[in-house]
Amino acid sequence: MINSAQVLSSAEQALFPIFYKIDSQVKQNLQKVLASFRDHRVGVHHFAGVSGYGHDDLGRETLDQVFAQVMGAEAAAVRVQFVSGTHAIACALFGVLRPGDEMLAVAGTPYDTLEEVIGIRGNGQGSLLDFGISYRQLDLTPEGTIAWENLKQGVSDRTKLVLIQRSCGYSWRFSLSINDIEKIVAIVKQQNPNTICFVDNCYGEFIEDKEPTAVGADLMAGSLIKNPGGTIVTAGGYVAGRADLVEAAACRLTAPGIGSYGGATFDQNRLLFQGLFLAPQMVGEAIKGNHLTAYVFDKLGYPVNPLPMSPRRDVIQAIKLGSPQKLIAFCKAIQQHSPIGSYLDPVPGEMPGYESLLVMAGGTFIDGSTSEFSADGPLREPYVVFCQGGTHWTHVAIALEAAIVAVEAI
Repeated sequence: MINSAQVLSSAEQALFPIFYKIDSQVKQNLQKVLASFRDHRVGVHHFAGVSGYGHDDLGRETLDQVFAQVMGAEAAAVRVQFVSGTHAIACALFGVLRPGDEMLAVAGTPYDTLEEVIGIRGNGQGSLLDFGISYRQLDLTPEGTIAWENLKQGVSDRTKLVLIQRSCGYSWRFSLSINDIEKIVAIVKQQNPNTICFVDNCYGEFIEDKEPTAVGADLMAGSLIKNPGGTIVTAGGYVAGRADLVEAAACRLTAPGIGSYGGATFDQNRLLFQGLFLAPQMVGEAIKGNHLTAYVFDKLGYPVNPLPMSPRRDVIQAIKLGSPQKLIAFCKAIQQHSPIGSYLDPVPGEMPGYESLLVMAGGTFIDGSTSEFSADGPLREPYVVFCQGGTHWTHVAIALEAAIVAVEAI
């Protein structure tokens, strides 16, 4: 019988030097956020919202400027009207692409929820392919890395936009570092300077000291209920990058002629500012939890991605459990040690936008945020569980102790 408490204690001691480095990274990112708040003179008057059309919302306009500076971007649109990261990404793609254009995905198959947006799965319903936008992808190497030589010849005169998915999603591959993204952008621009480099930045914010738009990406998008919301933002997403491209995306969210000038914030401004302030700390704790999860399950003999002690590139840690029973048992243990809905048992089910049945443990204060320690995975071989979030690494340790017992009992 494995002593799970002892396993966790040993892991914690081994990881404390890495935890210190993570705290140093948190400090660096927090300094960047504080500098932007200071430069834009954020005060309590920015917390007031407006109703109706949302015109002249001083808080929203200032938050856009603050967010853009933090992200190293020319402009940003931070909106509660984006229902998810996928919605923000879709608005960006439909805002930029036109019939006859080509989109090239350079990091293999996109995340499940983007497949129907593109039109490579589902019945069309207004997908990019439905609008005459062609799609092509460069597969990853067998090792799960960017096929750099193929990329050097992959961009054509027709390639209007390159899709760079930063996080691994539901795939067993390496997530991309900021250096990887910078290198991709440089290679793309060498072939066609007019090609727009767009980054799906979900799960990647505040992992490193720079964001994709600070190293040459033209546009990026993500969810506010993940990293940049600091666990307290109730809904929304963002786009950031070149001002003209941000406005094009905002015109898909609202309407041409309205763009970023509309959209009431429904008295959410204070939470949006505060969530951004909290975000670096929350992400740091999630990264600590990732390291702990990888270390423990690697010691137990399970394949993990990323490997223990390796640099983090997003807030996702994958474990190849090898059976549906173990996947479900793991998620049940995490749910039972969640702050919300601990009495629930996760069962596999369908979810809009996903191809496979999913089992999900997400006892989060904001539905679907996965920012408190969460775990989920598609019920398909090789039965990988994807862990994300964690507002305190100590919470992750408590939940993992139970997950070890549950998985090893099968």
